[in-house]
Amino acid sequence: MKVGYYYTKANSIARIGLTVDDLELIDLTSVGIHNLSYALEGLDPFENLRREASRSFIRLPVSDAILAAPVNNQEIWAAGVTYLRSKAARMEESDFSATAYDRVYEAARPEIFFKALGSKVVGPGGPVGIRSDARWSVPEPELVLVFNRYGDRVGFTIGNDMSSRDIEGENLLYLPQAKTYRASCAIGPWIRLGVDEAEARSWGIRMEIHRADTLVFQGATQVSQIKRSFDELARWLHRCESFPYGSMLLTGTGIVPPNDFTLAADDRVIIEIDGIGRLENHVAVV
Repeated sequence: MKVGYYYTKANSIARIGLTVDDLELIDLTSVGIHNLSYALEGLDPFENLRREASRSFIRLPVSDAILAAPVNNQEIWAAGVTYLRSKAARMEESDFSATAYDRVYEAARPEIFFKALGSKVVGPGGPVGIRSDARWSVPEPELVLVFNRYGDRVGFTIGNDMSSRDIEGENLLYLPQAKTYRASCAIGPWIRLGVDEAEARSWGIRMEIHRADTLVFQGATQVSQIKRSFDELARWLHRCESFPYGSMLLTGTGIVPPNDFTLAADDRVIIEIDGIGRLENHVAVV
């Protein structure tokens, strides 16, 4: 079961929809569910939403819906260097900081950093940004853990952690500028519910980058390659911290374009994760 925000060509006000088969969208706003983060706070949000869906009489083809980011006021955070491939890439981009990336991959404490406010997240079809002062920009396709305000993991979605590799590589202290800027985070199209970690770790992640009509990069990895368990990442995220509206955690990337590749304006980035769907965005200079 998947849940998220949608609107239609006839109505630009976002509503909450649920799908079981990826064909039919069941409207939940019509039965009083207006805030997705609140809807995920129950003891069993999966069953609660399933029950509410049985009361809704508004249904439409998923193909008629325009999907929006499934985000309210949650804070978006990210974990870094969780894949061996990511550790290697970070070490390649910076002689200055190479040993730091090597150490954090093996350390007990993971790298976790703030990525975006929910209000600044880009949804499906929206423009993701590359910094005008960066020379080396890449997308980072990532599985996203979704938590309610009590810290319970309630679902999974897809994230794109846009990054300026030259800025991060110049100095580790520039990480916030390399990672957190306008349109640097895309999330969507759905939150997948009712799935445990074992099932999620069986999923594949794929990314394609298209420039005009040409495929200029494609890559794939497996969620199973994430070194740390989801519970471990959750504990560190919530240590000495609270999230009154819930939170989302990007879990790192295992797909890294070659070092001579950088994104350009109007590129299309397509990320697919088994069990969730497809997140597609175009690139804009910010």
